[in-house]
Amino acid sequence: MNTITYEVRDRIRSAMVAARDARRSGDRERCWALLEDAHVVSQPWATWHVRVHGSMLIAGADERDWREVRGQLVRLVVAGPGSAAGRYPVGNTGRARVPATRPMPIRDELADLLRAAGQ
Repeated sequence: MNTITYEVRDRIRSAMVAARDARRSGDRERCWALLEDAHVVSQPWATWHVRVHGSMLIAGADERDWREVRGQLVRLVVAGPGSAAGRYPVGNTGRARVPATRPMPIRDELADLLRAAGQ
């Protein structure tokens, strides 16, 4: 079983809370940057991966970005099983504007956090 570390869990949680606050204050760019980071870090853990996509769905709906909403609905269905099976595109930001299967580079800070967690 792939157990999440406290550091990773706390990073995801804090990014999601900060993203919610940014969304509520109208700072869409910051909201999405935080959610994308949370997504990259959450991918190895199904529950957290799905939670991040849920937050992305809410952000897309709040912006009335129906392309994002549709993309997040699809990702909500596949994120959990993909993470559980260890089959996910490493580094993918999770947004609907990028293909759901495209691996992407990971910023050093996030890569270091994942490496420390054994990922």
